Amino acid sequence: MRINLASIYVDDQDKALRFYTEVLGFAPKTEIPMGEHRWLTVVSPEDPDGVELVLEPDEHPAAKPFKEALVADGIPFTSFAVPDVHAETARLKALGVTFTQEPLSMGPVTTAVLDDTCGNLVQIASM
Repeated sequence: MRINLASIYVDDQDKALRFYTEVLGFAPKTEIPMGEHRWLTVVSPEDPDGVELVLEPDEHPAAKPFKEALVADGIPFTSFAVPDVHAETARLKALGVTFTQEPLSMGPVTTAVLDDTCGNLVQIASM
C-alpha cells in the first residue's frame, strides 16, 4: 500500500493552480472537467509519477469552518519537504509569499509556515 493522492481544500481552483505551480513550483498533472469544478492535481517535478496533490474545491459545508479554525490557531493543513527551509523561505518571500512562521529549528527539523493564498497555512520542512 502507498499514498497515491493527498488533498488540500482551496477557495479558487484557478488561483490555487497558479500559486502551486508558478510560486511553489509544482507541475500540473491531471485536469478533468467535473461540472462546475475540475479534478485538478499537481505533482513534484522531481517525481512526476509520485503522489498527486488534489486542489479540491472547499465547497463542502465543513471545509471552510475547518480551514478557518486551523488558520486561526496557526496550524498548517499540510507539509512539504524542501532541501533547505531558509533558502526556500528567501526564494518564496522574493515572490511575495507571506509567512506566518519564520524558519524555526526544532532539533533535527527546521520548519516555516506560509499562507497559500487559498485559505490554508502550509508548512515547509527540512531535516
